[in-house]
Amino acid sequence: MVVHRKKLGALAEQQACDFLQAKGLTVLEKNYRTASGEIDLIMRDDRDIVFIEVRSRKQSHYGSAVESINETKQRKILNTSLLFLQQRNWLDKVDCRFDVIGIDHGCIEWIRDAFTADIL
Repeated sequence: MVVHRKKLGALAEQQACDFLQAKGLTVLEKNYRTASGEIDLIMRDDRDIVFIEVRSRKQSHYGSAVESINETKQRKILNTSLLFLQQRNWLDKVDCRFDVIGIDHGCIEWIRDAFTADIL
């Protein structure tokens, strides 16, 4: 079961990456991991660094893929993004945003600026 979910997650992330590249974004990192969490995709959109959470759902019994990203997950993404920016000495040199890609029943929903660092 876990292996199957990982494969589905990897497929969703690749589908999201392909979709965003077709929209003009450039991949910087995939599956960036630290002790504080993981960011599925880190991309560049013109001058912005975009941290992207990808969620996929086959069924909507528990809500949509996008609805599954709670405040705890947002905090983990924010903390992990700070580490990414610090490691590259980009903290005060780039603009960034936090997007979400939801894939429900094969349909992609892209939410730009899905959340902000205000929750920290």
